[in-house]
Amino acid sequence: MFEGLTGKLGQVFDRLRGRGALSEGDVEAALREVRVALLEADVALPVVKELVAAVKEKAVGGEVLKSVTPGQMVIKIVHDELVRMLGAETAELDLKTAPPAVILMVGLQGSGKTTTAAKLALRLRTQARKKVLLASLDTRRPAAQEQLAVLGLQAEVDVLNIVAGEPPLAIARRALQKARLEGYDAALLDTAGRLHIDEESMEEAARVRAATHPVETLLVADAMTGQDAVHVAEAFHKRLGLTGIVLTRIDGDARGGAALSMRAVTGCPIKLIGVGEKLEALEPFHPERIAGRILGMGDVVSLVEKAAATIEEEEAEKLARKIEKGQFDLDDMAQQLRQLRKMGGMEGLLGLLPGVAKVKKQLAEQRIDDKAIMRQEAIIGSMTKRERRHPDVIHASRRRRIASGSGTSVQDVNKLLKQFQEMSRMMKQMSKLGKKGLMRSGFLAQRGLPPGVPRH
Repeated sequence: MFEGLTGKLGQVFDRLRGRGALSEGDVEAALREVRVALLEADVALPVVKELVAAVKEKAVGGEVLKSVTPGQMVIKIVHDELVRMLGAETAELDLKTAPPAVILMVGLQGSGKTTTAAKLALRLRTQARKKVLLASLDTRRPAAQEQLAVLGLQAEVDVLNIVAGEPPLAIARRALQKARLEGYDAALLDTAGRLHIDEESMEEAARVRAATHPVETLLVADAMTGQDAVHVAEAFHKRLGLTGIVLTRIDGDARGGAALSMRAVTGCPIKLIGVGEKLEALEPFHPERIAGRILGMGDVVSLVEKAAATIEEEEAEKLARKIEKGQFDLDDMAQQLRQLRKMGGMEGLLGLLPGVAKVKKQLAEQRIDDKAIMRQEAIIGSMTKRERRHPDVIHASRRRRIASGSGTSVQDVNKLLKQFQEMSRMMKQMSKLGKKGLMRSGFLAQRGLPPGVPRH
């Protein structure tokens, strides 16, 4: 997300950083380029005008032009204005009500509403420790109710049983009654969506809202649709009084205009973003972190949170003990690769690191990707237990067998073994730190960021 915008703004700000002093003309020239970059990223014109005007007002002041680092000052002003435009503070879900807290999910068909309902249910169950009931009110789309039932099973969340021919309003009332009687903390109602905004579907959603009094009415919007998503949000907010927006397919939108425009145009906060297909791929929307990503500053806080969420303390302790004894083997390497994929893979992690946008071309040339990680795992999986514990025994004939068994080449096997040797050397150096030092200094290595990251 934001790759195109980040690249263009990075070029503009690199030129500003290179100046010892800035004139008013320098600032205006830079802001013209910022304006074009935002418009090309599909940000709404009124939002672009407002942001550029606000930045200009602050940036042409004497204190900026005379600053020791005027370029950095301008970048800070742009960052602060982006944060303000995105909503300033993280907007949390408001579930402070007598249970069950009703959450109404609305949106157009194809926006990912049903999957998002299951993602949110999983998040509430695992992170907020809530007892959640899912209910599908979508009687129009074929197998929509069955789809939610399957997703609910995957998320280990209860789903309201399906009654053939039951209308949406009756389903909503039955879900609310079940939630009250059986002590659920939250009830998520997944409404029907149409391919476009129409009066009938709006009226149906309005009736359900009036009958269930939801604490949250969330619009699920596809970020890939750009300005259309903003128009949809305006229409739903006007009719239903939205309390929040969930943007899906953020990971597939390289422009990011919808995210930048949504809050400013509708006044409605973006509360969550979908960052992948897995049920775990739903995150809170942090304006300051997103602004940092746009300006190429990365999002190290989110990176650390991802690591903390996937860390398995027992495995980390076990690995630390093995490293202390110099017993690091290929099973341990495979464990690190699995941790890397749990944290969102290479693409997800690189997007959170500061300054990575500038070296993405070089990374692409080195062909670092998640397929390479999976291939490395397959190679290790094709080895015998003895080979994984004692890689020294893997000679030519064994390498051919391993390559054949994993569907790779002997060259791939050789690369993996070379990377393992590099890691082993690093682990031996780390072993001198002692156990406490290992747990502290070896944290990133344990979490799947070893030297010699898998390559094609």
